[in-house]
Amino acid sequence: MRSFPCFVVVAALQLATFADQCPVSAQQPAVDAQVQAAENAVRVLEGAAWKDLFNGTDLTGWVGDVKGYKAENGVLVCNKGGKNLYTEQQYSDFAMQFEFRLEESGNNGIGIRVPMNGHPSQDGMEIQILDHDGKLYNGEALMANGEKKRLSWLKPWQYHGSVYGLVPARTGYLKPVGEWNTQTIIAIEDHIMVILNGAVIVDAFIEELPPLDGSAHPGRKNRSGHLVLAGHDDRVEFRNLRLADYATAATKPATTALNSPPPGFAAIFNGTDLAGWKGLAHENANERRKLHGAALQEAQGKADEVMRSHWSVAEGILTYDGKGQSLCTDRNYGDFELYVDWKIPAGADSGIYLRGTPQIQIWDPWDPRNKPGAGDPANALEWVAQYGNGRNLGSGGLWNNRRWRNAPTQLADRKPGEWNTFLIRMVGDKVSIWLNDRQVVDRVRLENYWDKAGLEPLPRADQIELQHHGSELYFRNLYVRELPW
Repeated sequence: MRSFPCFVVVAALQLATFADQCPVSAQQPAVDAQVQAAENAVRVLEGAAWKDLFNGTDLTGWVGDVKGYKAENGVLVCNKGGKNLYTEQQYSDFAMQFEFRLEESGNNGIGIRVPMNGHPSQDGMEIQILDHDGKLYNGEALMANGEKKRLSWLKPWQYHGSVYGLVPARTGYLKPVGEWNTQTIIAIEDHIMVILNGAVIVDAFIEELPPLDGSAHPGRKNRSGHLVLAGHDDRVEFRNLRLADYATAATKPATTALNSPPPGFAAIFNGTDLAGWKGLAHENANERRKLHGAALQEAQGKADEVMRSHWSVAEGILTYDGKGQSLCTDRNYGDFELYVDWKIPAGADSGIYLRGTPQIQIWDPWDPRNKPGAGDPANALEWVAQYGNGRNLGSGGLWNNRRWRNAPTQLADRKPGEWNTFLIRMVGDKVSIWLNDRQVVDRVRLENYWDKAGLEPLPRADQIELQHHGSELYFRNLYVRELPW
């Protein structure tokens, strides 16, 4: 048995004692903020319905430069000289996962929403695949003081993971040449997120950003197109390519059974009780978000008592007697699609809060709200002149908006007492709404009602609320599909 000097044994004992006494958190390295930023997307994608884009044996499902690529031991290889390889199918909103391996200075790209035979970075958008530390893109300069400085010929928007010409990616997460990297590209409406080896390196809303390279990039406005492996004459290897489709859902759920969600959706109302719901802890969302600890527990307890007194379930229908407060989901949602069936009596008023923010309006367009003895308006102009609250325009508008549009594009309501169906889609702060199969809102920004100065953005996630406005209300078939964000 090997013996150790006494000072080594003592030092080891001291170190062990320190480790026992030191809090675990103090021993652990700090969590990378970009890894934390990926947590929501990773959580949502764990439940995604993935399908393979590459079968591991041949190029079935791909067209274009099929001679420039080959299947080799389960790996899709871009050969030297390989150019653009397109998926046969087109995609709109999706998450794409894959692994890739680069040679020194290797260069490729992932084109998204590209028309057939279109240029990936101009006619669509191109996510860079690049060994940006390679010799082709770097050099040294000798300073006047004799010090050597490393130089790169690349623009910020050319580094690996960048949306070429549009959004620079964070660096520091690409593995060395010859090692496999794992990457996820999320493209939902204008939201582009790139996760490399577990860390977010791009998270941008493209519509809000001007191009950085001076080009027009018309393809960034495409709603759909092909995926492209954009070869640049280098050998680049891909494997485990798969895709989760997040195209906009049908305007009505593909299910007829009461409170039974369609594939890909989860029921947030179970049809039997108020599980998954809570009362409104404070009418002002800013004040509610400030509640913590005992104060939050007390406020929530009182709110839940009110909820149980006025919200109930009867024959699979979520019912409100009009005398309490709004009903809230007990968890927060960021980006999502939501189906809601709702019914109101004549003259009723309600709404749906998204991320705790008012609101998608629900009301009776045929309620004249006449003064006693007054007749109904004789024509559309009289309707508009007499009813400045917009009730006659129909439900579905973002009524509390002041700068962006607050009215629906058309009246799609059914008469009071009949069931209506919303499909609500929220991506970033933009909302699209279909009412009874007709689109009434198309990607309109929901303003932060609680910030009167107009300076604070909408919260990235918060509760969904069914609004109390002093009316009896009925809801059923509430289904949500989270989108990765």
